[in-house]
Amino acid sequence: MLYRKAYDYLLEWKNKPDKKALLVTGARQIGKTYIIRKFAKENYDNFVEINFITNPEASKIFDGDLNADTLIINLTAYTRKSLQKGKTLIFFDEIQECPSARTAIKFLVDDGRFDYIESGSLLGVSYKEVKSYPVGYEEIYQMYPLDFEEFSIANGVQGETIEYLRKCYEEKTEVSEAVHQSMLKLFRYYTIVGGMPAVVQKFTDTQDIGEIIKIQNDILALYRQDISKYADRNKEKIKNIFDMIPAQLNDKNRRFKLSDIKSSARMLRYETSFNWLADAGVALPCYNITEPKLPLELNLQNSLFKLFLCDTGLLCAASMGNIQFDILSGDLSVNMGSILENVFAQELISKGFKLRYFNKKNMGEIDFVVQQGKNAVPLEIKSGNDFDKHKALDNVLSKAEWKIDRGIVFCKGNVSSEKNITYLPWYMTMFFKQNTLPDHLKVDLDIVNV
Repeated sequence: MLYRKAYDYLLEWKNKPDKKALLVTGARQIGKTYIIRKFAKENYDNFVEINFITNPEASKIFDGDLNADTLIINLTAYTRKSLQKGKTLIFFDEIQECPSARTAIKFLVDDGRFDYIESGSLLGVSYKEVKSYPVGYEEIYQMYPLDFEEFSIANGVQGETIEYLRKCYEEKTEVSEAVHQSMLKLFRYYTIVGGMPAVVQKFTDTQDIGEIIKIQNDILALYRQDISKYADRNKEKIKNIFDMIPAQLNDKNRRFKLSDIKSSARMLRYETSFNWLADAGVALPCYNITEPKLPLELNLQNSLFKLFLCDTGLLCAASMGNIQFDILSGDLSVNMGSILENVFAQELISKGFKLRYFNKKNMGEIDFVVQQGKNAVPLEIKSGNDFDKHKALDNVLSKAEWKIDRGIVFCKGNVSSEKNITYLPWYMTMFFKQNTLPDHLKVDLDIVNV
């Protein structure tokens, strides 16, 4: 049974005094339905689940009048279950198939008798129109594949070890060599296995790479089927972009070039296709910035971007050649730069960071630039042994007007520091997070009259 951080979030949501409906979204096959069912069965006396794909006739519950009394009568008639006030969770799965249910959430939340969770995988794409979104009545939680910390726990890394590593990260002290080598090996496993729950479970049960590749290919096939089913327009463009991601990432500068799809391709014609993949949670765009300084959004170049897959294991499965064997054998030079960047892209976005990179001819390229608190932090992801060579990072740190006081290099080496650069092992990504506001932040409203 896999530990998911989403479960902790669900518990926090349940204990809120004036909770809204919770909308859990994310790409297909990342474990949304499983974790919601587990949470419901362990925390509610009554649980009702309605899946609008497997039970399309359930959409009739929301035909006609959407007042709470009528809706609840329809729900009890359809489910044939007694629903106890304050002790029942109603779960609407694949809610993108029933726009009226999404509209009805406002009235059900206002009624307050039961708790509601909605889930869907393609809510961001234009598929079926929702007449009236329940603004102010939904709390949205974006779910992702297992991150490296969850993967580590699934593979037997003990809480004491994680806390030891966290202390090394916070105090910038070296990790013992035995633990360091073990975690590097586990990180290589994560690189090829990824975080899709079915894949991770198969890996922990069997360690059979051939079996996990079969599951990964099935998921890739499912994503292609979704494009055929849900993309109203531009199906072929979207499929072409999806299939080109591994080759584009393998390019020297990793930037997605439309000319590789078609020599006459222009961004204006393809932009909605890129957005479809991003909205479906399948692809992770990372945009170039003109300057690595805050606010990053003012320096965005929407026409220059890299496009990562939502899961590193899927990227390995979609790549040509026996790349899994190369990585397991310790050969991290072949294609490893692009795959490592994909790992960090999914790690960063799962922690709430926006994906940005910096590339300028006279400066070089920084793999990621993120905002952490009040600071812009450049991140370099190094796959080889020469991780102490980082000309672009040195150039960026030397520009006084950008006011960047530190940079981070993620590499195979141990924890160390040199001037304003910190070297961290790849696996330390599990501790690199957003600076959060304190739980209770008060302001002084004693305003002097002027």
